[in-house]
Amino acid sequence: MHIGLQIPSFKYPGGAAAVRPKLKEIATTAEAAGFHSLWVMDHFYQIDNLFGEAYTDPMMESYTTLGYLAGLTEKAFLGTMVTGVIYRLPSILLKMVNTLDIVSGGRAYFGVGAGWYQQEAEGFGVRYPDTSERFEWLEDTLQLAHALWSGDETSFTGRRFSAPKMTNNPRPVSQPRPRILVGGAGPTKTLRMAAQYADAVNFFESSGLDKMQQALETLRGHCHRLGRSYDAIEKTSLSTAHLSAGEDTVSGIMERLQALSKLGITHAIFNMPNVYEIAPLEAFGSEIIPAAAEL
Repeated sequence: MHIGLQIPSFKYPGGAAAVRPKLKEIATTAEAAGFHSLWVMDHFYQIDNLFGEAYTDPMMESYTTLGYLAGLTEKAFLGTMVTGVIYRLPSILLKMVNTLDIVSGGRAYFGVGAGWYQQEAEGFGVRYPDTSERFEWLEDTLQLAHALWSGDETSFTGRRFSAPKMTNNPRPVSQPRPRILVGGAGPTKTLRMAAQYADAVNFFESSGLDKMQQALETLRGHCHRLGRSYDAIEKTSLSTAHLSAGEDTVSGIMERLQALSKLGITHAIFNMPNVYEIAPLEAFGSEIIPAAAEL
């Protein structure tokens, strides 16, 4: 099993001036410790009550941050967990992912979802469509990703978006394309789109093992109906680990990983409220990542 790190908070001691050096320390330590991937959220507001923070607490733009992380690392895969399709035109978004893949040497995941944070969108003056329209934007974006990344030039007409003459130069380094990850467990739309278009899916461990199992079986059913290999889709999870505060233990996290592995999860991603202390990353590197690799 691979272990990934999500960095969802930038509220570090020292304020804005501390963000750059602290991110460097986190990213380089995580890669040296053996973390398979590094992720950031695609938000402009912080999520209320995440690690006790408020929506006004620090939040970095995701793709600029990933570009910085790409220059600091050599091995770890990089992505958003996950991009909300409402924030950028699909054509511009895919150019950004394409660029990330190139500057990282082929390490980009394209994590994407329909978006949900209405307060954030409206606060930033971004139109927030109803659920049905957001999912149509998501499907357009996924279809465009396949069309664009299969050649040098494409035209596209979708339900919500059209691009008459897109070029794909330079081509992404990843083959056959940057890895597409769909986040969410909605049984009718999200998991159907994951089965049809994605290379990976992500589920919240906090939803419970039973619900994760149900989501995986639903995904399997969609794959069967679409003629897609269920095993070809990487199964990932997202959850929180709080080692230094004593809320979690190494043995407890290993028990969780064993249960996730039995479900078929092969890439477990953790965020850590106190990641800026660095000690949790080192503990993962010495005690958890080597053991997880055997699962």
